[in-house]
Amino acid sequence: MLSCTGGGGAIVSQNIVDDTRAWTAVQMRDRSFDGKFVTGVLSTGIYCRPSCAARHPKRENVRFFAGPEQAEAAGLRACLRCRPNDVARDEAALKLVIDAVRAAETTPRLDELADLAGYSPTHLQRIFKRETGLSPAAYGRALRSERFKSALDGGASVTEAIYDAGYGSASRFYEERKMGMKPGVWKNGGAGVTVHWSIIDTSLGAMMVAATDKGVCCLSFNEGEDALRKRFPKADLQQGGEAFAELFAQVVAQVETPGRPHNIPLDVQGTAFQEAVWRELGKIPEGETRSYAEIAAAIGKPKAVRAVGSANGANHVAVLIPCHRVVRSDGTMGGYAYGLEIKERLLEKEAH
Repeated sequence: MLSCTGGGGAIVSQNIVDDTRAWTAVQMRDRSFDGKFVTGVLSTGIYCRPSCAARHPKRENVRFFAGPEQAEAAGLRACLRCRPNDVARDEAALKLVIDAVRAAETTPRLDELADLAGYSPTHLQRIFKRETGLSPAAYGRALRSERFKSALDGGASVTEAIYDAGYGSASRFYEERKMGMKPGVWKNGGAGVTVHWSIIDTSLGAMMVAATDKGVCCLSFNEGEDALRKRFPKADLQQGGEAFAELFAQVVAQVETPGRPHNIPLDVQGTAFQEAVWRELGKIPEGETRSYAEIAAAIGKPKAVRAVGSANGANHVAVLIPCHRVVRSDGTMGGYAYGLEIKERLLEKEAH
């Protein structure tokens, strides 16, 4: 059991969680430490989970407590954003809901899952998304999508993979996947898909942008048709065109002023893990950075640092999915597919 020591706030634990390690967990918003201690912020009079998404307090204002009871005994109140006094109940409810989603052929309705958990639909949606990065419905879709891809990789036909993944019908599969490329893209290198592309001069250099009728599928720098052909070897590649002029103009505007909210449609697909990493990248405030370890902790997979790096590298739409915001744990820039100069300039643009 953790205990808080007087003025210093150091944590003593059978698991050897000292205050230095606790502060590191808070800075990384590491969900694996939720329930092991709470963070008391003396300047505001509240206490939080280690993973709380609120702005980090100054270190001198922080004290660590074994749990909600100790923090409240010190006169602090629970944060209304992360609800640290509900950790155990949330964990039990989420396990029930996740097990139900995984076992069902079609994802149960939100109100049905809320009844199972004993929460209101709104609260369940909030804590489920906080834990997984997805709504229950999106989690079910991602789960079926990953099963589908695994079946394809195992040699199944598209039809076999659709049913093996738990889709009730082919039409159901295509309805869920309507915002992304069809299975042929994964299995046949883009066969049957038309990709419109263009190379456009920007302040960062020559940018290649490519899109299907669903959205942008590639954004890179200092690359050309050969690189695009490697990504989609059997796609029908066509130069720009008036129909895509407005979309490409929006992409240029986003590159010149990165970090601002955008509604540019994307046609990208990844595993559930990759897509969780990409979503987390989008949550990083403009001009700020996170380490691979911080991203891994934020998605609830603190040991998956290398896998986060691989997911970061699998992003083919630079800037729109802001992989340039990831740095090494020591704060240095690390690598970037299109060169460190472009990465540094993107971060400078966001900071101003």
